[in-house]
Amino acid sequence: MPDPQPDPLTPVLDDIADLGALTRSLSGRYEAIFRSFRMALARELDQAETMAEAALRAMAMAEAAAATFRAAFPSQPALACTGGCAACCHLFVAVPPGVAEAMAAHILATRPQEARAQLVAELDEAARAAAAMADPARLRRRCPLLGADDRCTVYDVRPPACRAFTSTSAARCRQLLDDPSRDVPQNAGQYRLFIEATAALQETARRRGLADGQRGLAAALLDALGA
Repeated sequence: MPDPQPDPLTPVLDDIADLGALTRSLSGRYEAIFRSFRMALARELDQAETMAEAALRAMAMAEAAAATFRAAFPSQPALACTGGCAACCHLFVAVPPGVAEAMAAHILATRPQEARAQLVAELDEAARAAAAMADPARLRRRCPLLGADDRCTVYDVRPPACRAFTSTSAARCRQLLDDPSRDVPQNAGQYRLFIEATAALQETARRRGLADGQRGLAAALLDALGA
């Protein structure tokens, strides 16, 4: 009696099973990156003397991790984000503890008093507009920190939400201005890193017995400037 012929599909099925196991393993390692990042943030932020210092450390760490993500992961989408493309600078931005204080210190160190007075007036208008909205996230208003050239005037200390925002289509971003129900797909890794940084700042504030909620940028910055 002749020996049974091997099933020609067997090696294909084995390859599928092996690849599935590898994919599950990689998925677990991917999630572990963010857990490790959060623990590293917690250790580092606990060493900061102030929440403003903690905010600067958190944003620097997230920037470094995001740059490594973009360099190390294959098939990263080409981003449409460029200097002077300011559609996202018309969206409502909330900031975690420490960020407004870090921004205020930068503004006080770099802007003359007359320019600060003008900024305070514009921040006050923006804060009032947000407070009048049932859902501030639907507010579309030019950021008071946006320069005449449509570039951020506090780019080095911009909030985590601004750093997290990415887009592959400037047209999609502009559509947000007319239709708040639209969304713009984000670079998943970069977005997640800044979400983790934001949560870590909230946790740090909570451990210090401070207010840990996020606040609208304009209102938070007004308070940080003592206005």
